[in-house]
Amino acid sequence: MAAPTTMTFFARFKADILAGKKVITIRDESESDYQPGTVVEVSTLEEGRYFCHLRIEKVEPVQFSQLTEFHAEQENMTLDQLKRVIGDIYPGIEELYVIHYQLV
Repeated sequence: MAAPTTMTFFARFKADILAGKKVITIRDESESDYQPGTVVEVSTLEEGRYFCHLRIEKVEPVQFSQLTEFHAEQENMTLDQLKRVIGDIYPGIEELYVIHYQLV
């Protein structure tokens, strides 16, 4: 299967991504097939508006229970906020994937 060439984020994360404050995203298994070295076109989930390109640096599995302050810092939020956001998007899912990226 070919690596994905697009990625979406909630519009509320756009400013943090463009400012380089949010440098990872945490997704479930259905969005874990991004390949390091590829560049993806990024748009808002709500309106589908393009806003940047990101280079995928690394994809690694993480358990919800193993999320740390370091993950939260990379998401530009507190650990409590991070766990709440992930719980809202992926309720009850323990197996997640951290996708590291760089703005290009």
